[in-house]
Amino acid sequence: MNDDQTRLKAVPANSKRRGAIEQRRAGMRQAALHFFSRFGLHGTSLDQVAERAGVSKTNLIYHYPTKEALYTAVLGDMLDLWIAPFQALQSDADALPAIRHYIRLKLELSRDHAEASRLYCLEMVQGAPHLGGILKGSLRALVDDKAKVIEQWVERGDIAPTDAWHLFYLLWATTQHYADFTVQIEAISGNTLEDPVFLEAAVSHLQTLIMNGLMPRPS
Repeated sequence: MNDDQTRLKAVPANSKRRGAIEQRRAGMRQAALHFFSRFGLHGTSLDQVAERAGVSKTNLIYHYPTKEALYTAVLGDMLDLWIAPFQALQSDADALPAIRHYIRLKLELSRDHAEASRLYCLEMVQGAPHLGGILKGSLRALVDDKAKVIEQWVERGDIAPTDAWHLFYLLWATTQHYADFTVQIEAISGNTLEDPVFLEAAVSHLQTLIMNGLMPRPS
């Protein structure tokens, strides 16, 4: 049980107070994400976070006693966002529509949660000092499980033979690029995923390119 869960356990489950506490914590984590995604853990101060969240530093420290605890909580939110669309890849689903939908969901995540994507990128570039254990543990187990889904689709002839892990790397790289390199994309194209027309063009082109590679071939 983490610190957030411990503190919330003492508050009645259906009380308005509990909801207000979680809303206040979420605001703190969102404020922290703004700075962590730009300056990293060591380049961010609790004073900055407290000011942006509209709370006192004392109140912030009450909920997140250290900057590392706050950083870990923000990373937890980010992983929940990142993993949710991945969970939808199930062996009993129609393969091509499921992958097309996954591409859309990942691009929408890049639009709606660009800061979270950039924080993940920053953590990876730094050698995953806080996520290394998760990457090698629960996240690897999840990816291995979803790789089996891809292998089952290949065996059924639903998609062309492909290496599941390299497919995942391709999907992640192409979709998250729109968040991690949004400045470059806007400088070159004059658009970002905030533009609905540009978003739909990105979804359509990535789906077409990737689906063409996965379409089953005649024997």
